[in-house]
Amino acid sequence: MALIKSISGIRGTIGGKVGNNLTPLDTVKFAAAYGMWLKKTTHKSNLMVILGRDARISGKVVSGLVGDTLISLGIKVIDIGLSTTPTVEVAVQLDEADGGIIITASHNPKQWNALKLLNNKGEFLNAEDGEEVLKIAENESFEFAEVNNLGKFRKKQHYINRHIKEVLKLKLVDVEAIKNANFKVVVDGVNSTGGIAIPALLEKLGVTCVPLYCEPNGEFPHNPEPLKEHLTDISNLVVKENADLGIVVDPDVDRLALICEDGSMFGEEYTLVACADYVLGKTKGNTVSNLSSSRALKDVTEKHGGKYNASAVGEVNVVALMKSSKAIIGGEGNGGIIYPESHYGRDSLVGVALFLSHLAQSKLSCKKLRETYPNYYMSKNKIQLTPEINVDEILNKMAFKYKNKDVITIDGVKINFDSEWVHLRKSNTEPIIRIYTESTSQKNADDLANRFINEIKIIL
Repeated sequence: MALIKSISGIRGTIGGKVGNNLTPLDTVKFAAAYGMWLKKTTHKSNLMVILGRDARISGKVVSGLVGDTLISLGIKVIDIGLSTTPTVEVAVQLDEADGGIIITASHNPKQWNALKLLNNKGEFLNAEDGEEVLKIAENESFEFAEVNNLGKFRKKQHYINRHIKEVLKLKLVDVEAIKNANFKVVVDGVNSTGGIAIPALLEKLGVTCVPLYCEPNGEFPHNPEPLKEHLTDISNLVVKENADLGIVVDPDVDRLALICEDGSMFGEEYTLVACADYVLGKTKGNTVSNLSSSRALKDVTEKHGGKYNASAVGEVNVVALMKSSKAIIGGEGNGGIIYPESHYGRDSLVGVALFLSHLAQSKLSCKKLRETYPNYYMSKNKIQLTPEINVDEILNKMAFKYKNKDVITIDGVKINFDSEWVHLRKSNTEPIIRIYTESTSQKNADDLANRFINEIKIIL
């Protein structure tokens, strides 16, 4: 498995050969490159970096390698241990650090791990900065500190609690309404740090929590991507417990999926839609999501008198467009909520607090709330890649074939038809082509996806 280097970080499988996987040597090289980039761009001699990790089995080893490498460059490391991606992002802001690294491969299976790199705002590096880090790594342009100038290492705890306090301070988080609603919620933390953070947040909100897979041991009990086909256990438990809803997060807690009281999926695409509906109902403004996200967000935004814009896939791209368009909420259709009042990062803790506020104030059941939104149906598929496949050539051929349609090529190829669309793109996080479709029924979405999968296979 080749290492994947993208705006989503340095990602690979643990073990194997140097240069082909995320081995200890590769981990040190990319951590050193990031440290050198910080030194080059800040021109500071007393740099400080926040370091956190999810509960993956390999996390402690990778985190140790990263921390020691930064110390060897003369950088102070604040290790906050088991954490979430948004918690590290918030910690960079709270402690006015020069950067941050989260050790997590997000929704990938347990054999994967990654280094997600942050700037001094607690935001992911943009494409230009990421390319500079990769260039430093490729050229091995490292200069380590002499013994008297080594960095310091310090462990600090309770950052998840600090993060929760920041969430509870948000003006639109209606703590009293949530407490008065007496919600009962089942939480699937996929045996990672969501099993720490989400129940702790719910306790502060006065919500009864039924934990499922909340032991942070890194043994994922199911595929950690929060898709319908992976969530049978929580769907059944929500019904059995007579709960008001279920909450599911991925291993690093930046994606949020919801289960209705009857065990049906609220729809990860509709997590952002519901939170945006709540925020836009209180504050006028614009929204942003990526090209692979449901058009339901556009409908809701325009209902409230705002303007919707679509970015290329990738959190850094969404954030850039949110800033330029002055969006007050945005994110990605995979359940990622970005609320600038908190910070510019996908944050499931913020998403949970906003959604429960919306649900409590609406006095509707989860199922009834979902029924207030337009019904679009998506099909999410993928084609595994091998090294000899030229993805750009495939996408160019598809764009040419449909040149008479509404075609967008800022990120792969998106083809808009009258009542449906298809988005074809190479993944930033896995060696696959993603095929996303949306239509007015599940059958139509699936049929459209199968049609394009077959067309791609013919080209292959």
